[in-house]
Amino acid sequence: MTFASKLRSLRFPLAATVLAMVPMVSSDAQPVVQNIGSQAVPAQSFESYLQTVGARARREGVSEATISRVLTGLTPNQRVVELDSAQPSRASTPPPIGPYIAQHVGPNIIARGRARYADLSGIVPSIERRYGVPAPVLFAIWGHETNYGSYVGDFDLARSLATLAWEGRRRGLFEGELIALLKMVDQGVPTYRLKGSWAGAFGYPQFLPSVYLRLAVDGDGNGTRDIFTSPADTIASIANYFRDSGWRPGQPWGVRVSLPAGFDANAYASKLAAPTCDRVHARHGQWKSVSEWRALGVTPQSAIGSDVQASLFQPDGPGTPAYLLTGNYRVILQYNCSNYYALSVGLLADEIAR
Repeated sequence: MTFASKLRSLRFPLAATVLAMVPMVSSDAQPVVQNIGSQAVPAQSFESYLQTVGARARREGVSEATISRVLTGLTPNQRVVELDSAQPSRASTPPPIGPYIAQHVGPNIIARGRARYADLSGIVPSIERRYGVPAPVLFAIWGHETNYGSYVGDFDLARSLATLAWEGRRRGLFEGELIALLKMVDQGVPTYRLKGSWAGAFGYPQFLPSVYLRLAVDGDGNGTRDIFTSPADTIASIANYFRDSGWRPGQPWGVRVSLPAGFDANAYASKLAAPTCDRVHARHGQWKSVSEWRALGVTPQSAIGSDVQASLFQPDGPGTPAYLLTGNYRVILQYNCSNYYALSVGLLADEIAR
């Protein structure tokens, strides 16, 4: 799970979602590389590296049968290396958000979200009560990650994670996820289910293995945590992720606002430096109560409590849509640290709820 992230013609691919969703972890052992032609490759052979992974897995309690079953016969996947290397660099000036929203909060995904919401209306109330997260937000995540399960990726997860770990640029992240994948198999997840994105995310919500182990839940009471085929388990697991990330019940993710003529949003730019995802948070304004924003002429266009703390966000500049974002917007950012992603999820959730 998944972030990770990424622009692919203003579309966030599943694999990059993983890289945005999970904090980048620096390698705990910088690999030694050698150059072959113009390409740098790990000096340690792939087979030797898998033996190292197997030894670590044994120390962490993974059974010999699982280690043999999953790691035997794996080969590096050059396509995964190419996709990882092709991740775009961060642009100095972010592209406008408006075209992304228009494309990804369109009639089709809204209609599909409303239909799935109606189909699963019987399980929605209990999940909302248990986790405190509005169901439309959960369905919006599901829709953005896999179009409500219509595409979940077809890369062999063990091979992809082993390749990315062996390559070494983010070995601390991907080796840990490969070990977590082995633990999933030890817990009974069938190996034929282990297909997903090139960066290791899988299932309807595109969780990483470590996230699955920690936060996937049984939403339908059948004794399994099936985020591969069960909508109930999927929705409940996303809800558990959001609760774990600090979702505040009773608050919206944010609201659209109108600004008075001549209002200068830049005058209220934040002076805080975020410890992570700094370029994303740097685009948000100062934190003030909604009543304080109202006193400045900022008028919410939908319900939000006067004492709620919020940050002003007008991503595309004067004369374009503006929003007050709450702490729950930051919870969405923990799923994928991108304003494009988080804002589109919030707006899609609002549309599903209408």
